[in-house]
Amino acid sequence: MSTTNDNPTGTRVDKVVTSGTFSLDGGTWEVDNNVWVVGDDSECVLIDAAHDVDAITAAVAGRQVRGILLTHAHDDHIGVACQLAGDFGTHTYLHPADRELWDRTHPGVGPDSDLTDGDTFTIGDVTLEVLHTPGHSPGSCSFHSPDLGAVFTGDTLFQGGPGATGRSFSHFPTIIDSITEQLLTLPPTTVVHTGHGDDTTIGAEAPHRQEWIDRGH
Repeated sequence: MSTTNDNPTGTRVDKVVTSGTFSLDGGTWEVDNNVWVVGDDSECVLIDAAHDVDAITAAVAGRQVRGILLTHAHDDHIGVACQLAGDFGTHTYLHPADRELWDRTHPGVGPDSDLTDGDTFTIGDVTLEVLHTPGHSPGSCSFHSPDLGAVFTGDTLFQGGPGATGRSFSHFPTIIDSITEQLLTLPPTTVVHTGHGDDTTIGAEAPHRQEWIDRGH
């Protein structure tokens, strides 16, 4: 686990890397996922719920979990969401456009609450704003915190470009529009905390937008 303490008032970002599989369209792949724990010494929220209950619980370290915010409903991001919600006595939050994907992993048990573009969550002394960023999936969301100077993008934007759009429920022009309108408009210094792999910044990615379009991946 790694920790970032960029906010002078005490809220920190813990990164937990978990390992497991992602399955869709008849295929299964080994993946490492980033789970983000945002909070202070007494409370936190989780961003995504991937693979490893014990590792995530260790990162929570006894704090009150105010919610599990899901960037999207691919199985590698939500696999242990219901178990963690029960363990911590908290709610899962998902954009309703990803409900069909959710139901493939958790049939008969819905997410507790919907995410809507513009919703805000206050945790510790920072606010997270929901940005609906479809394309990788219909309900993909990012979570922007001006206080932290960071955005949590799930699989919408990575170091090097957009998330994959070659499988069911995804659409390349839509992800480009989402990144252009919702993410590249953020301050260039904004740190991008991704769903897999290393961080980047909005300023590092913005100059390459036309290259992504030309590549059309």
